[in-house]
Amino acid sequence: MTNQTNQPLPPETPSDRPKDEDSKIFLSKGTVLLLLLAFALGLGSGFLLWGRQTQNVETQSANQPELGPPDAPITIIEFSDFTCGYCRKFHLETFNQLLDTYPDQIRFVYRNYPVVGGAEAALASLCAGEQGKYWEYHDLLFTRDLTLGRSAYLQFAEELGLDTEALDECIDSQRFAHRLEADYYYGRSMGISGTPSFLINGIPVVGAQPLETFIQIIDAELNK
Repeated sequence: MTNQTNQPLPPETPSDRPKDEDSKIFLSKGTVLLLLLAFALGLGSGFLLWGRQTQNVETQSANQPELGPPDAPITIIEFSDFTCGYCRKFHLETFNQLLDTYPDQIRFVYRNYPVVGGAEAALASLCAGEQGKYWEYHDLLFTRDLTLGRSAYLQFAEELGLDTEALDECIDSQRFAHRLEADYYYGRSMGISGTPSFLINGIPVVGAQPLETFIQIIDAELNK
């Protein structure tokens, strides 16, 4: 499916998403308050930084989920939220086409930026990664129509042959919460204010853009 209007969609921000009991952030109260305060304070400085740090951005993402050759000429960092509708749109309409178009030229890095409610889903994905099934689990979170929640996370784990009790314990322990915080602060330092947002070799792309937008930037980078 393609974006029929071929118009870029804006990123989803916290105010775009209704509050829902099934999408609460399952981090400690202190962590949640810290993230929300940092987000509020970071909006102004983020917009000042956004678009200025394009070529010198740090593209090394140790311990982050990634696809593609580590020495690929193009590094795309996505800042995304599993409960963001526009992020889902990018995954369904553009993600696989993008990787298929440049099979050996893209290193794709996923960073969690759960500012609209997807913190527990992000934790579940990292817990699945602990059992060697990160990307398979990532795809289920974005492609299934099930309402995201603990029962869905355990169902996905069962479908992938994972240890559901271990995944459940991993989510409850929040032992990957520090990864979410690190992703958030990195995104904030780059001026990220909504999801999905991307850095293509440091060049910012905002919102669920059509494939052609990515191709234009990537081809320009490859032809340098």
